[in-house]
Amino acid sequence: MSGNPAKRGAARTAASPVARPVTLGDWIGASRLRTLPLAVAPVVIGTGAAILVTDVFHWVIALACLVVAVSLQIGVNFANDYSDGIRGTDAHRVGPARLTASGRVRPRTVMIVAFVFFAVAAAAGLAITIRTQQWWFIAVGAVSIIAAWFYTGGKRPYGYNALGEVFVFVFFGLVATLGTTWVQALALPQEAWLGAVGAGLLACAVLLANNLRDIEQDARVGKRTLSVVIGHRATRILYTVFVVLAFAITWFLAFFYPIAWLASLALLAAGPAILIVWTYRQPRELVTALALTSLTSLGYAGFLFWAFVG
Repeated sequence: MSGNPAKRGAARTAASPVARPVTLGDWIGASRLRTLPLAVAPVVIGTGAAILVTDVFHWVIALACLVVAVSLQIGVNFANDYSDGIRGTDAHRVGPARLTASGRVRPRTVMIVAFVFFAVAAAAGLAITIRTQQWWFIAVGAVSIIAAWFYTGGKRPYGYNALGEVFVFVFFGLVATLGTTWVQALALPQEAWLGAVGAGLLACAVLLANNLRDIEQDARVGKRTLSVVIGHRATRILYTVFVVLAFAITWFLAFFYPIAWLASLALLAAGPAILIVWTYRQPRELVTALALTSLTSLGYAGFLFWAFVG
């Protein structure tokens, strides 16, 4: 061979850069820790509503519910990483790089990790079912896992057809909160329903912030999120309405449970998030809004729990 070996090596590097090895931090990042409060919040609210009914803290069942919710959240995050990656949806995304889209991890590996977390959720859910003898919960769990996968997976993912918010509201709001209350109290008081709606609205707000950030990229690759369908301004309005309605629920509950007024302290995070959504100049700023909204849900849930048990 002729020529300068150093130049050949430089050209080869420029043409096909060597990706750095995947670290534990990369896997943790791919689990999208910013979204995990959305899994914790409904379990906290549902447990508080259950204690309100029974005056007993079934901590083992509550912990198992938490394992189910968090495992499903992480599982769906890895499933989205896999499905969006193989479709090319994440090729030009604004947020943190994904494992599949970066090419540093084989898609099949990411898919396996997703199903491992789904399996953990299923095992914890089965333990709850055996403990409570509520056998119909197996069907609820199966539907939840199927819905998590087909959010962005399969040939016709409903997350690509403006139905992502419906999935989030139903499963990370209603199902997670009411399911937690039922397996501990075998009852569904109005407080559980109101808390479930509040948790679902905040979870939807987080998804809206995420999709608002990626609206141009999603439109370019044919991913029709609700934000793509309704546009920037309507997304901002809907985001604000969801957050305000969630807090309106706590203000209503405060007439019966005065501690619920303290949930307004979570506006210390929600307020700046709303401001960012309305004034951002760079899409990356919405990553902060997403994180603040997610933290809002955790504070919101904690104060409602205190209001119910205090």
